[in-house]
Amino acid sequence: MAKREDLPAPEQGLVLTHFLTVRDVHVSSRFYADILGGEVVLAENPGIVKIANGWIIMNPGGGPTPDKPEVVLTAPEPGDPVSSFLNVRVADLAAFYERATAKGARFLTEPIDRKAELRCYLRDPDGYLVEVGQATGMLHGVFADRSPADSG
Repeated sequence: MAKREDLPAPEQGLVLTHFLTVRDVHVSSRFYADILGGEVVLAENPGIVKIANGWIIMNPGGGPTPDKPEVVLTAPEPGDPVSSFLNVRVADLAAFYERATAKGARFLTEPIDRKAELRCYLRDPDGYLVEVGQATGMLHGVFADRSPADSG
């Protein structure tokens, strides 16, 4: 049985968690535990992985429930547009990238220097996008160039 401090159950105030609709709770839980160094604190219904100072909560999709009428939860399909993603910050991106790649993580690119930060992206077993970054220039007031779309 999980201890209270391992679960997203504050005694006061609030905690922020991230919920993912997944196809296979066990596969996704193992991914987040192995690649991000988390701990599976609840195997299913829902699956919960504690990572650093946060939690990822996972369950299969499903139709509306009394507390969320007209809402259907589904995992993304290949090619679906991305409207949000998990943003992870690490102290040493090169070391993280090397360890995660050795464990089978497949990144979209190698880490790229964006002036303010180093960053790269990978996808989880359901296709969710995960950004992994390390603050660099932003710590010294250097930020990324604005994209042409931002200049208008």
